[in-house]
Amino acid sequence: MGGVKLIALDGEDLAVMSAHLQDAVITVGDMAYLPRERRFALLANRFDWEAAVKAEAMLGLVPASGAVDGAPVKGPCVRRRAGMHFERVLSAKVRGIDLKQKQAVLNLLALTFDETDAPSGVVTFMFSGGGELQLTVECMEVGLEDLGPAWDAKGTPCHDAA
Repeated sequence: MGGVKLIALDGEDLAVMSAHLQDAVITVGDMAYLPRERRFALLANRFDWEAAVKAEAMLGLVPASGAVDGAPVKGPCVRRRAGMHFERVLSAKVRGIDLKQKQAVLNLLALTFDETDAPSGVVTFMFSGGGELQLTVECMEVGLEDLGPAWDAKGTPCHDAA
């Protein structure tokens, strides 16, 4: 099964990327803001939700509701190394993330885009534990691409419904 290769030029496109990156794990050292190039780039180990759903459906593990007796069904789990880059970045800020801890692992929950003065705006990375990264962008110009083969994940990410 091939990987993803996506571009985002607006908030709706970024929402699609956010879905593909939900539960990606990123080390602090794998993120870089390059102000002279007005670029932000990162490497992530993303959970391949699309592959998990397809594999489960092929194996007949997932009923229409996606659960059995209210409990999620477990199935094949893979992760993929992915690269992401933002162009036309004017600034980058973090909150709740220690940039000196290069080996610290962040779990990405979602990406959002808040337009300020079209087409510019702020992209926010929301991480579990409350950490955030905000990129002020001149306009939305983002690329996401899987960089290699998938490997077995330790399990399926789980989110409490509380």
